[in-house]
Amino acid sequence: MSGPKLTRIPSMRDRVEGTLSAHRNELIALLSRYVAQGKAILQPHHLLDELEGIIGDDESKKALKDGPFSEVLRCAQEAIVLPPFVAIAIRPRPGVWEYVRVNVFELNVEQLTVSEYLCFKEELVDGQSSKGFVLELDFEPFNATFPRPNRSSSIGNGVQFLNRHLSSIMFRNKDCLEPLLDFLRAHKYKGYTLMLNDRIQSVPRLQSALAKAEDYLSKLPPDAPFAEFEYVLQGMGFEKGWGDTASRVLEMMHLLLDILQAPDPATLETFLGRIPMVFNVVILSIHGYFGQANVLGLPDTGGQVTRLIPDAKGTTCNQRMERVSGTEHTHILRVPFRSEKGILRQWISRFDIWPYLETFASDAANEITAELQGIPDFIIGNYSDGNLVASLLASKMGVTQCTIAHALEKTKYPDSDIYWKKYDEKYHFSCQFTADLLAMNNADFIITSTYQEIAGTKDTVGQYESHSAFTLPGLYRVVHGIDVFDPKFNIVSPGADMSIYFPYSEKSKRLTALHGSIEKLLYDPEQNDEHM
Repeated sequence: MSGPKLTRIPSMRDRVEGTLSAHRNELIALLSRYVAQGKAILQPHHLLDELEGIIGDDESKKALKDGPFSEVLRCAQEAIVLPPFVAIAIRPRPGVWEYVRVNVFELNVEQLTVSEYLCFKEELVDGQSSKGFVLELDFEPFNATFPRPNRSSSIGNGVQFLNRHLSSIMFRNKDCLEPLLDFLRAHKYKGYTLMLNDRIQSVPRLQSALAKAEDYLSKLPPDAPFAEFEYVLQGMGFEKGWGDTASRVLEMMHLLLDILQAPDPATLETFLGRIPMVFNVVILSIHGYFGQANVLGLPDTGGQVTRLIPDAKGTTCNQRMERVSGTEHTHILRVPFRSEKGILRQWISRFDIWPYLETFASDAANEITAELQGIPDFIIGNYSDGNLVASLLASKMGVTQCTIAHALEKTKYPDSDIYWKKYDEKYHFSCQFTADLLAMNNADFIITSTYQEIAGTKDTVGQYESHSAFTLPGLYRVVHGIDVFDPKFNIVSPGADMSIYFPYSEKSKRLTALHGSIEKLLYDPEQNDEHM
């Protein structure tokens, strides 16, 4: 008895061709409806509505609705109609795309590359595609050798994936432990070695020293401070980065012994997470007003602003340095926008700040190094402008960069890429989309709040995913902008200050004295100044 056979999953092109063979007349009628609308971008609901219109109550056409072409339309994100052609962008699952084009008159189907599809799409704006050269951006070769997952469910779990990958390599090949040893020997802060000194030169020597230190530390009181045994450990080859008490140092050494013996992802993540690596962090967000009081109602108050605004309208945004309330080591450092005409004194819209950012980045670099008396260990960018400045600073200083987009404008304005010229005078999307593309590719890792921000849902495209392929006709064409499978993507849901956000049942924390005023503000039919 023969066993089950494995069959190849048909491509989207195969499914369209199969439907043409099985339901020729029905499919011609449907495609003709699309073509009859003339040059257009058809959205998913348009495609499915026309399918429903063709089928109606006709039982003979029900098979078309349940067939492979219906599945193609359910996966379609858009269709470009340029009679007699209909080109469809199909997304069978998050992060995976296929492009097909049908000639409705000749009834032939062809698979398109990303570049061919975008070139066809540009004809909506530019007419017959130009035969001249077009700048094409393809960032894929820069990351071609970097490991990445291939399952949509793994998107956004980059650190987890890399820890699995690294521990797997270490487990299979003990020689791959050498880079870990090299890192522990080279890791320093302000010139001081933190983990291993020159007494440890090899992995076997490290294992021997760890066993000796384990035996010594196990005899000490768990809370013995590091200063009491610092010189003993230093003689064995260990420096002060292992912990502040005997128990903490012993925990760290146990983790490393486990990694050297049989690496696993959880242990590797815990060990690396405990190594002191980040001491000074710079968080950048450039636009808007931000202060600790009197900013509600002012435009663009959403981010930690690092721009000094001389005409601050009653806020503290004209102060160069401001301590953040409730913290010990956090300050807002503000740097003004500057041009050849001098300092820009007033607020300007976030859509108009692009000409100032390179000078701002240079000025900010000088201010940051002066305040920190050196370079930071880590730079976090916020929003498109902050991420671009973070990229410039990280490249200049040679430090790790994190990108947090919060919201990418490209998905807020439908077809803002293909019709960018229409919006550019007001919104300058050509600058913003370019800044987003450069920042997300330059970043060492990207933090998002949700999976949907990266790769959307089964039916909707993610904010980052929308930058995987797009075109700005007459400017450039992006054939591979960002890969949502890249392990640089990590989902970290935002936290909350539990002193402010707490269950309503904790009545002792509630401001019950204000209940009367709040109810009056909400429900009193008479309007007063508080309602304005």
